[in-house]
Amino acid sequence: MRVIVIGAGIIGVCTAYWLNRHGMQVTVVDRRSGVAQESSFGNAGILAADYAAPWAAPGMPGRVLAHLFKSEAPVALRASLDPALWKWLVKWLGQCRAERYAANKRVMQRVARYSRVQLAALREEYGFEYERRIGYLQLLRTPRDVEAAQATLQVLRESGIAHQLLGAEEAVAMDVHLQDAVHVGTPLAGAIHYPDDESGNCPLFARLLAAECERGGVEFLFNTVAQPVQDAGGIVAGVRLQDGRTLPAQAVVVASGSDAGDWLARLGVRVPIYPVRGYAANLPLRNDVIGPRRAFVDETYRVTVTPLGQRLRIAGTAELGARGPALRDKALRTLVRTAQDWMPGMLDFSRATWWAGTRPMTPDGPPILGPTRLPGLYLNVGHGSQGWSMAAGTGRIVADLVAGRTPEIDLDGLDIGRYARKN
Repeated sequence: MRVIVIGAGIIGVCTAYWLNRHGMQVTVVDRRSGVAQESSFGNAGILAADYAAPWAAPGMPGRVLAHLFKSEAPVALRASLDPALWKWLVKWLGQCRAERYAANKRVMQRVARYSRVQLAALREEYGFEYERRIGYLQLLRTPRDVEAAQATLQVLRESGIAHQLLGAEEAVAMDVHLQDAVHVGTPLAGAIHYPDDESGNCPLFARLLAAECERGGVEFLFNTVAQPVQDAGGIVAGVRLQDGRTLPAQAVVVASGSDAGDWLARLGVRVPIYPVRGYAANLPLRNDVIGPRRAFVDETYRVTVTPLGQRLRIAGTAELGARGPALRDKALRTLVRTAQDWMPGMLDFSRATWWAGTRPMTPDGPPILGPTRLPGLYLNVGHGSQGWSMAAGTGRIVADLVAGRTPEIDLDGLDIGRYARKN
């Protein structure tokens, strides 16, 4: 069976790997020059199965409005006449209720925890080294942040997920670099520790796994754009490349991130994926500094800090309605503010590199997996900022479905059926 995967990010590579393991002939097509060149390149580096949560949360609409005119903010809404944005926002607002947040968080954690098992198996089988660290801290600056975290703590308790609510002194004892932050006045009211979550270098892992794919016979076609091809009966029967070639296939898997909505619309398949803009920075540590032991997230600014060797990946902010490649000052200030607050005097900003790109967000949070109403067309899209946390698992789930196998976890809340009226 010949299968074409659209997209060579971490999602597409993991999908191609499992399809190949199932004995299929696989071709991956990507418009960039190599693996993990878009959203995966700017990934925060967090494998946070237990922290995984939807952006649609109680109180989040108020936070968006409260930060509209602040100089630093975790979220930004740009003035836009784009009808797709406003339709997406209406759906997103409907998911910000407490009961929807809890249900969506459980779905995301189910697939992310399954993915953690699959990734661990790959790491053990191939001996991959990708700057891995164990443990994850969710830093809570204020008592209000601690109060707002109660809904998350309730879901964690009900789901039996390993975690620990720490006071400020306990958090500092867990990672001593926080002592310097508190000493210069950075507020710290507490933290949630996720001992089973981890972090690492996402694009490095993607390249390592892609090399294994190639050894197994997977073909990668870069610097090319593919358009869907349907036969007379409406079955998706392959793709047409920009050089005019047609690649026939029995199945096409769309794993193209933020581009998936436009690609699928050509086939009449509607998915509520919106490209939410995010930012990241690579900041070297000073030579005389020992950085944080584990990755952490500043809950107030929704910025993550991930140790990668002798440098840190600082990633965060979410801009709705932003277009184009420009680096916006407000977003960069937010990253810099967070880095300076938690690691005062530790970073070499003169050697910083910056990234901006989009993350494919669904309004409810979970990705969209599996078959569509069109025979031969499958989806592995909409992972938002949780792409690496879910990639190994969703890759195997979709490969199982293409191969006619029953996935190992319940797919309730993960397929396109939850948007049935559009499809």
